[in-house]
Amino acid sequence: MDQKEALLKQRDEAKKEAAQYENQVKILLNKQRDAERHARNHRLIVHGAIMEGVFPFTASMEGEAIKAFLIALSHLPGASEATDLAQKTSAAN
Repeated sequence: MDQKEALLKQRDEAKKEAAQYENQVKILLNKQRDAERHARNHRLIVHGAIMEGVFPFTASMEGEAIKAFLIALSHLPGASEATDLAQKTSAAN
């Protein structure tokens, strides 16, 4: 009986340890998601600040109006070349 009890105790401890590792994985995944969300939020804030710096009037515009403005800009002559250059520049960094 002692061996059976020892094995049951060992099994219970292993289950407890497995549950602790699963919780650690959940915690780490949450931290990773938080870090990714923080990085995205920071990027959006920085890009918005740049947008307002270059086009100050956009600060008072709604989202759809800004989208329409940017689409209109993208149809101007030379916009395609500027986009290609910007993509190549960002890919090089």
